[in-house]
Amino acid sequence: MNTHVLALPLMVAQECLGAFDTSYQHEMRDAMAAFRLGRSASNTDSASPISFCNSTQTVLVTGATGFIGQQLVRALIRDGHTVVALTRRQKEAARLFDGKVRCIESMNDLAASFHIDVIINLAGARILGPRWSSKRKKVLLQSRVGLTQSVVDWIARATCKPSLLLSASAIGYYGIQKIGDQTMLDETAPPQPMFMSDLCRQWEAAASGAIEHGVRVECMRFGLVLGTQGALPMMMLPILLGVGGKLASGRQWLSWIHVEDVLRGIAHVWTQARREQDANVQVTPHTYGVTNFTAPECVTQQTFSKTAARIWKRPSFFPTPGWPLRLVLGKQADLLLEGQRVVPRRLQREGFVFLHPELAGALESLR
Repeated sequence: MNTHVLALPLMVAQECLGAFDTSYQHEMRDAMAAFRLGRSASNTDSASPISFCNSTQTVLVTGATGFIGQQLVRALIRDGHTVVALTRRQKEAARLFDGKVRCIESMNDLAASFHIDVIINLAGARILGPRWSSKRKKVLLQSRVGLTQSVVDWIARATCKPSLLLSASAIGYYGIQKIGDQTMLDETAPPQPMFMSDLCRQWEAAASGAIEHGVRVECMRFGLVLGTQGALPMMMLPILLGVGGKLASGRQWLSWIHVEDVLRGIAHVWTQARREQDANVQVTPHTYGVTNFTAPECVTQQTFSKTAARIWKRPSFFPTPGWPLRLVLGKQADLLLEGQRVVPRRLQREGFVFLHPELAGALESLR
């Protein structure tokens, strides 16, 4: 078997694999360059402006320097809003956003008297990385649950409360589906007794604490977000190198969404919450909302690989075994070898129109 085929799944686990053979490093760099050639700017810079709110708002964004956060902050600025970014990398944030945002390192840096209208909480350490040891689990919990709790603690002492907290979560909430399970998972599907499910459940529970202070809370369960950053460039590596194909069985579900639809979905959820506020709908524990951020079309991993290979004009017939990932990542490999068939039931019910409802069109827009 081609040695590239065995090496590539290990490359996907970016943080836990710090040293490759030099030839692989060059190939990875070249493939990444090929994928991102001419695409370094935010895709949304050329997209139609997104309207989040008709009036100017002051928005606190956590995770502002991340893949989604960068594009969200730019979209908010274009829509005329004032942005405060909670980030440990203040210099990087200042550079990324041309000094147009106020950067804070901790919620303690924000006075209780400072007026925030909306909080969008996106922060969280990369889930795919070192093995889920007890130490790593604590890092993942702190970066999500701990940080979210610090946001809620600030809300508790704020003299003027925000009207809305939009808090990230993930479809990992639903656990995994066995290969061959055709069940569609909407927002009412239950969690499972496993770490990634517990992590999302605790993350959402921390956010819901803001309800006690009269703040509307909406949790956004993200699927795989497609864009020129994030997971897609690494997923494209075997395809760009001409050794794409199915991973393990290839039948695991892959629920995805284009980053442009993520931004538009955030605006949609914000607008819906604003309508409830204008209608004087009282904030109670029952107003806690959850939305699946996935495209209507869910595909298998093998279909994803074939579709991407066709668009980038590459072959897609090299099978890659799952055991290297199991060996390196342990239970974390479920993120790649298992999946969930998640549907955006709420977005569809509320009339949200996806710009990229199908995978082929979404990938084509990222070429």
